[in-house]
Amino acid sequence: MQKQPQLPLVGVRVIDFGQQIAGPAVAMVLADLGATVIHIDPPQGPQWKHAANAILNRNKSCLRLDLKTDQGLSQALSLIDQADIVIESFRPGVMEKLGVDFQQLRDQRPELITLSMPGFASNDQLRRDWKATEAVVAATAGAFTDMGFNRVLMGLNPCFSPLPLGSSYATCLGASALALALFGREKTGSGDSIEVPVVAAMMEGLSYNSYVVDALPERYKTMRELEIERRTEANIPFDLSYEDLQEYLDPFYRSYDCADGRKFYCVCPSHRTHARRCLEVLGLYEELVAEGLPDTSDLHAPVSEWDGETSIGVYPLPKKWADIIAEKMKLVFLTKTSDEWGVIFGEGKIPGAPHRTTNEWVNSDHCRDAGLIVEVNDPEYGLMKQPGPIAWLEDSAHLMLSPVARKMVSFDEALEQLKLVAAAETITRPKIAKGHAQTSLMDKTGWLDGVRILDLTNVIAGPHSSAFLARFGAEVIKLQSVVPTYDPLIGTLFGFQSDMGKKSGLIDINQPQGREAFERLVRSVDMVVINAPERQMVSLGLDHDSLQKINPGVLFCRLDCFGGPVASSKTNYIGYDDIIQANSGIMSRFGGVETPEEHAHLGTLDVNCGFAGGVGMAMALYHNLKTGVACRARTSLSAVTNLAQLPFCFDYAGLEPFNEPSGRAAMGNHALSHFYKTWDDWIFIDSSEADLERLETTVPGLQGITLTGDIQTFLSVAFQQASSEEWVKRFVAADIAAAQPQSIETLRAQYSREADGFVGTDLGSFAFSVHGNHPSGHRLTQIDHYAIRPTNSLIRSISPAERHGQSTREILAAVDYSAIEIDLMIANKVAALGWTDEHLPSDHGNQSFAIASAQISQDQTTDLLSDMDEDPGLIV
Repeated sequence: MQKQPQLPLVGVRVIDFGQQIAGPAVAMVLADLGATVIHIDPPQGPQWKHAANAILNRNKSCLRLDLKTDQGLSQALSLIDQADIVIESFRPGVMEKLGVDFQQLRDQRPELITLSMPGFASNDQLRRDWKATEAVVAATAGAFTDMGFNRVLMGLNPCFSPLPLGSSYATCLGASALALALFGREKTGSGDSIEVPVVAAMMEGLSYNSYVVDALPERYKTMRELEIERRTEANIPFDLSYEDLQEYLDPFYRSYDCADGRKFYCVCPSHRTHARRCLEVLGLYEELVAEGLPDTSDLHAPVSEWDGETSIGVYPLPKKWADIIAEKMKLVFLTKTSDEWGVIFGEGKIPGAPHRTTNEWVNSDHCRDAGLIVEVNDPEYGLMKQPGPIAWLEDSAHLMLSPVARKMVSFDEALEQLKLVAAAETITRPKIAKGHAQTSLMDKTGWLDGVRILDLTNVIAGPHSSAFLARFGAEVIKLQSVVPTYDPLIGTLFGFQSDMGKKSGLIDINQPQGREAFERLVRSVDMVVINAPERQMVSLGLDHDSLQKINPGVLFCRLDCFGGPVASSKTNYIGYDDIIQANSGIMSRFGGVETPEEHAHLGTLDVNCGFAGGVGMAMALYHNLKTGVACRARTSLSAVTNLAQLPFCFDYAGLEPFNEPSGRAAMGNHALSHFYKTWDDWIFIDSSEADLERLETTVPGLQGITLTGDIQTFLSVAFQQASSEEWVKRFVAADIAAAQPQSIETLRAQYSREADGFVGTDLGSFAFSVHGNHPSGHRLTQIDHYAIRPTNSLIRSISPAERHGQSTREILAAVDYSAIEIDLMIANKVAALGWTDEHLPSDHGNQSFAIASAQISQDQTTDLLSDMDEDPGLIV
């Protein structure tokens, strides 16, 4: 008799001391996945007074304890004694001072798993004791200064964004770390103590903003970059208006006005098929070809070898063709409404979506039907629309669609709940004796040592999910088609970040011999991961039944754009990070409803979708090890956008319109949470009216602030009397949240070192590695994979991304192909050792990277792996 599906974390008991967003959100993810969670607030209630606490504490039992009293501490320790996991998000050392010492607790119970989520790293001697609010972390991590080419050209720096990106990234990283620790504990019996600093999570989330390729060829520079160079060299002011800026955008990567007066976001550059489909549905393709639009057969060849100066499917286009195409597209988009274009693009397998506000997204039919938004009958707000799960297993997803509202309980009720769950548990892990909580350096292993993953993904989110697992010991085989799907910007340059730690193979699975090789690979791995819509699963042979026939018990993970736990009208629409930004309201908030603008951070949603994929894959691995059930893990860009907008992504009767800062003029939340100019730079203060008296009495230079009716004017004058560094010292001494905004360029200059084989977890809040001998032939600087910091488990410094096809021979040999067979497959173009003579194609070619390359013809560009949908995130 087949077992009824159950959520993967049923039986897992969690004590959540988290405050603000990151800590409680991690516990929320675990509760959504079936864990029993007790949330503990201080006597005065949550530190963050916000309706979003109803989301963060759903599926939880909540109580208040005063850990500064003997009784409160005793009760907290009694609850912890019944728990598998404990989460806290205070400054380093706070819990220990209160009497909750994680090391002591784990010495007594080595199976315990603890997670600490401070704003800054505990080994950051400069900042560890700072009051680390969301905005202070963002300012310190460069999130308000590196806001993209648009803001540079408009002369806007710094800029403020209200999105809690640091907590959003930290949530997925923290949840995945706990799922992996559970997986590791199930094998060894030992838990772990883990730290995930929010600032390190932020830096990993902004990894595409922070990596630098020295001597990058000119072909990858956008019109905006060229205009920035021109203005800099000629000393021309950076003062473009929003309207003027639009003319520096690629026609396949910009917004268009529609017949209903609303805007539609078209994002289909870098992909020949998508760009052609776009022009065809607009009725422009034949017309442009007749006018001479080039269509180069090999986009990965040096520009000097192209058939013309550009090609359809390449990004960026030169301004000549960008202007011609954009003017034609503008006129056509005006003939239909934005909703009509949304259907045409969605059904036509073209990435694009109407601009909408977050409120429209939350209340959309698609979000409701797909389970991306769920309803919770909250005791304070009544029937409330809330974000759905960020990751799920397909067989139990339906159990996550009706969350239970937060419930206040007494200590006795909470303890009894934990004991009942513990009594029902069947322990299947090994038992570890007391005093064995610490693992010696020589004995450390990775959580995923021995796990093999077949990666069929492309662009950012999908590849990032598998690269993320490589740091924990997983062996990842990256399989791509013999003919490249994307141009080199997406297909290669972005891969420097998302394909680290993988073996790269090129195989044409459309040919019988290639399909056999693919199935051999499937039989050799523990998990297959892909980013693609559901409609492609059967044709790819990746539906559950087909995959299980090839390899019974193999696990599977799928990431897509619009998908949710339930199929809906947009389930099979393809799309990218920017499309969900437009459709879910992020762009309307960032740039303003009338002048929407893509959020400046490359991979704003993409990278976190990869981390959410990591959550799903870790849950599937744990559930399989615990129960023997082979599950299919899922997440999507749409699920992740809800987490990124958590303070605004809900609705209930009587909710006042959100008045959060939006648009280019936004410099903060209010006068006491705002950017101000000092005599030499800027400072961001993140305070509130409750701190006014303390500001006046403890911060030199702010005497009289309580006597003024215009706090913003008072502070604007006061801050110009000293340097930013001096003001930060004064605020830190007074324990008021403040920071001097840093640029990522400055952080790279201060915290970069030559790659040394380590991940930089010992270097504080920032750590960059410089790869002088990168396989591309370029010097490359990247943020370390350093945000997840376990005590017992090993985090590996994974290798730079290989040249495409570098491991094709090794991959095929590992599944029992002989050297002669492999040579024949390469000769017959069933397999390949590369896409072109250069790893990163240049403007004029470089024969020092000569390799056996596949000949590319235009009619080969539609193989089965060519239409997987993902988000380039692209350059903003």
